[in-house]
Amino acid sequence: MVRVNVENGCYLFKLDDLLNGNNISKNQVMRDTNTDFKVLQRIIKGDVTKIDVMVYARLCDYLDCKLTDIVEYIPNNK
Repeated sequence: MVRVNVENGCYLFKLDDLLNGNNISKNQVMRDTNTDFKVLQRIIKGDVTKIDVMVYARLCDYLDCKLTDIVEYIPNNK
């Protein structure tokens, strides 16, 4: 899990843990979801500046999970 602090809270990027827990390689996800490897790497490393909802939809469908299983926002007050 990668934690990225932002002004009012933080984002937790959990894709790598999700893949490891399901024994799925990044290359397999890339091929099966037609997602660019660099895009997957940015999501895994938390190096995301904008969200492509189509990419997240493909990942959620493929992994049978919710968006919050991949990335979660936690405000400072919680």
